[in-house]
Amino acid sequence: MILSQGRRYVFVHIPKTGGTALALALEARAMADDMMLGDTPKALKRRRRLKDTETRGRLWKHSTLADIEGLVPDEVMRGLFAFTLVRNPWDRAVSYYHWLREQSFDHPAIGLAHRLEFRAFVQHPEIIAAFRGTPASSYMRHADGTEQCQLYIRLEHFRDDAQPLFDHLGFSLELPVVNESGRQRDWRAYYDDAAAEAVAAACARDIAQFEYSFNDSLLSR
Repeated sequence: MILSQGRRYVFVHIPKTGGTALALALEARAMADDMMLGDTPKALKRRRRLKDTETRGRLWKHSTLADIEGLVPDEVMRGLFAFTLVRNPWDRAVSYYHWLREQSFDHPAIGLAHRLEFRAFVQHPEIIAAFRGTPASSYMRHADGTEQCQLYIRLEHFRDDAQPLFDHLGFSLELPVVNESGRQRDWRAYYDDAAAEAVAAACARDIAQFEYSFNDSLLSR
């Protein structure tokens, strides 16, 4: 999460969408008083600035808009250009699974990822419920339910979708390549029909809103 009063924006980082790359691009042009949460270099250095700030929810890398209420006055927050990255859900599920398998802290999803092969993992009731309960819009809502998002940027179409952000900032951004894994780039190979349908049903809202398909081309950013 990055909140910049100087440039009048707030970036909400939805997990496994390429948000670290965008955070790095944004912090390369950061202003001195930008507020940052995450594990990028400047965010780690500035984290202590927010140590005693009272907010509605947890302050961390993937805070929602509702979580960060209190960082700035409400009228300031609602006047910011709010944006986020989204990603093809079938691709995102593969990324999520591989990331979980590299983790060792105590979390139910990590245990499932270590015990189950991918197709069983995405069909597990707990994973389906987690996907269904956290569409992209859920990150962009205030505690009163009001959605604030001037721009959803599809990772696969970054250059085109991000143009309104570039217009707002007054400069363009390029996404660096970070957090690459050894997974296959074509996500379709990980699925059978049942697994693909499970993700389709659980992520139906995002698929419809952002016009995703299981057979989307793998476009360069």
